Amino acid sequence: MGRGNRNQTRVSEFFVLGLSNDWGTQISLFVLFLAMYLVTIIGNVFILLLIRLDSRLHIPMYFFLSVLSFVDVCYASSITPQMLVHLLSALKSISFHGCVLQLYSSLALGGVEFLLLGAMAYDRYVAVCHPLHYTVIMHGRLCLGLAAGCLVAGFMNSLMETIITFRLPLCHDVISHFACETLAVLRLACVDISFNKIMVAISGFLVIMLPCLLVLFSYERIVAAILCIRSTQGRSKAFGTCASHLTVVCVCFGASIFTYFGPKSASLEEKEKMVSLFYAVVAPMLNPMIYSLRNKKVMAAFRNLLEKFRKKG
Repeated sequence: MGRGNRNQTRVSEFFVLGLSNDWGTQISLFVLFLAMYLVTIIGNVFILLLIRLDSRLHIPMYFFLSVLSFVDVCYASSITPQMLVHLLSALKSISFHGCVLQLYSSLALGGVEFLLLGAMAYDRYVAVCHPLHYTVIMHGRLCLGLAAGCLVAGFMNSLMETIITFRLPLCHDVISHFACETLAVLRLACVDISFNKIMVAISGFLVIMLPCLLVLFSYERIVAAILCIRSTQGRSKAFGTCASHLTVVCVCFGASIFTYFGPKSASLEEKEKMVSLFYAVVAPMLNPMIYSLRNKKVMAAFRNLLEKFRKKG
């Protein structure tokens, strides 16, 4: 099936416009994104191994961090490899079923990440505001339940959105994006998509705004509790337990807020591409760096691991 408009509603494959038509630019982007993808994989796998090997990190905070690192690896892998292939291809095509799978997986994993950040905010709230009852409240079953709930909610939300997106009759096969993204696919429809846009807004509220509200509520309580601590050292320690998570929250939710409420000078399509690039390539790479460099326990575990290797050597 060729490119462009179609009177038919059955599309067997899609053609992706990508980020650039200039070959030199595509090569430069390929090298850049490949390097970032490798850093993402290495950084997140390193966090997973470190938490697994150091018994001092076997607490709820690092359990959620290990789940977040795993989700980041999967999220980046749902988009970046295909994008890298397209950067070296003259014909940037993806099969219909491949597009469905990519949209479903990336949408689900992105939703899971936001929900996990909300769960991690609750964990930090309990740690700071109820330190004496922390281990009782954040017991193993609750942690597993919260993580499982985030996964189920993220994937169910994505399933709903994917089904209603691909049930639409499609009259075009050229996606003005570098990946199969919901709004980019909706623009290919032959019919009115007002209902779908409403569902996208509801979906965004459930997986972005609700976790964001939970984060704001948690940190409002955390800040109030920290201000009640009289000693400077106590305040510093309490804030230190939240610093890494708060940084990641600001990065991820800040990007979402900028997307919806930022300046409208850039075209909608270009803004969608930049946001997708950020969440698929940049955020998964930054998260392990933030948690490594800003977390004293993680850095201490890293130094201990290096010391063990030196002794064995």
